[in-house]
Amino acid sequence: MSYRSLLLLVGLLITGLAGCSHHHGSYEHGKGDYYWSKASQDVSGLVEKHVKNPDTVKRVNEVMGEMIAEIKSAREQHRQSHRALYELNANYSASPEEFTKILDELNNNRMRSAAKMLGLRFKMKALLTAEEWTALSEELKRYGSRYYGKGAESSAPAAAHP
Repeated sequence: MSYRSLLLLVGLLITGLAGCSHHHGSYEHGKGDYYWSKASQDVSGLVEKHVKNPDTVKRVNEVMGEMIAEIKSAREQHRQSHRALYELNANYSASPEEFTKILDELNNNRMRSAAKMLGLRFKMKALLTAEEWTALSEELKRYGSRYYGKGAESSAPAAAHP
């Protein structure tokens, strides 16, 4: 599988997990916890629907929990970086180096988070059969498209069937 395809698959998974938060989480910070919890419950239900072995369901849900925690953490780091940029922008005497430092940190955080998500994706894939993976991925894509529109469904490649 090419690197680009792999990133697209991880992106679809993230879209499915973060869709609820992205749609609602930015309105009020206090409400965000409700939506993270709701997204977690929804995704857990999808896992239970497509994975029959109870032990595997438990382990996949643990990985999904790690993914949701990582998405939540990455979004907060992103918000903090942008807050710092806004504050720095208000400082007339701020140097380009000060901006570059924040942007470098933002990009490094994104890369660390993406690498962690990629590792978790493969950890989850190792727990599932090809059929379970395909069914769950399709369901997550539909789940995410509720929040991102039909473009989320049409931009994904067709699932390969073994």
